[in-house]
Amino acid sequence: MDNAKQIPATAVKKAPARKRRAAALDKKKARYGWWFIAPFLIGFAVIYLPMIVQSIYFSFVKINPVTGGGYTTTWVGWENYHYALAEDLNFLPNLGSSVVDLIFDIPAIVVFSLFMAIMLNQDMKGRAVFRAIFFIPVIVSTGIIDSIDAANDLAAMQGQISSMGDSAGVGVTGSSSNMGQQIIDLIDVQRFFGNMMVGQDIVTYVVDMVNGVYDIVNRSGVQMLIFLAGLQSISPSIYESAYMEGASSWETFWKITFPMISPMILVNTIYTVIDSFTSSSNTVMSYISSVYNGSNGGNTVRATAMSWIYFLVIIAILAVVAGLLSAYVFYQRRD
Repeated sequence: MDNAKQIPATAVKKAPARKRRAAALDKKKARYGWWFIAPFLIGFAVIYLPMIVQSIYFSFVKINPVTGGGYTTTWVGWENYHYALAEDLNFLPNLGSSVVDLIFDIPAIVVFSLFMAIMLNQDMKGRAVFRAIFFIPVIVSTGIIDSIDAANDLAAMQGQISSMGDSAGVGVTGSSSNMGQQIIDLIDVQRFFGNMMVGQDIVTYVVDMVNGVYDIVNRSGVQMLIFLAGLQSISPSIYESAYMEGASSWETFWKITFPMISPMILVNTIYTVIDSFTSSSNTVMSYISSVYNGSNGGNTVRATAMSWIYFLVIIAILAVVAGLLSAYVFYQRRD
């Protein structure tokens, strides 16, 4: 009886020691994490934070040029924001169109990148080559290469040939959107759906998505790599157990792959939102740049106010997206 009573006591004594070791290891990892992000925190506090504060200040003032160089500022309060929201005729329409385009682009990009990641994760010959092919558009679309391509004489020559073809009625075009029109047309989709009683809005969305497949492929490279990393982190033993229990490929996708990859879906959705809103081809970004490069200082502060409104809209959309998707994200416990 005495020996039986002593067994739980030794077990109780060892449990806190293991917890203390685990807690010490977690604290050690946390310290290493702070060391890793210390360069960013220092750079943000020294370089970026003063610029952000100055930008906020400029959005509430009016710049008055001084003869001989320099400028003075006059506090105007919310005048620049009122101009952007109530008086400017182009800012809000451009902002609304960008948000609507984003709502339709996110599902197409995330679904396409997930589909391609699953395909490229299969055991097949030339898998590395296919991965590189789908990631090449990400490299080509980077700043310096994109600038070189924009100033390419060959591209200019192709544009001239395209315009000549259009004037002659040939219908040859050089832009990706016009190329898409040659892929599928609204009438073709209407004939395909026939008497399925599908709404016109759905038909239009399918047409726009197919015609924009070139742009979708270009914007799916990073998301595809993130999905690939997530797929490769899933233990093969989970799939083996499911197959031994008689699960089909369709069942394993929805019961194993999709839940395990759900954190990557959240990450890619947030990344796609940020990438879309900060793209140089974004209509709001282009309009703010045109206002910023105006002829007087007033345009500069108004563009700053528009930028902060745009930033707050992005933060609100990210909060909504993260809040909705976080409720369905599955995190695998490692302990």
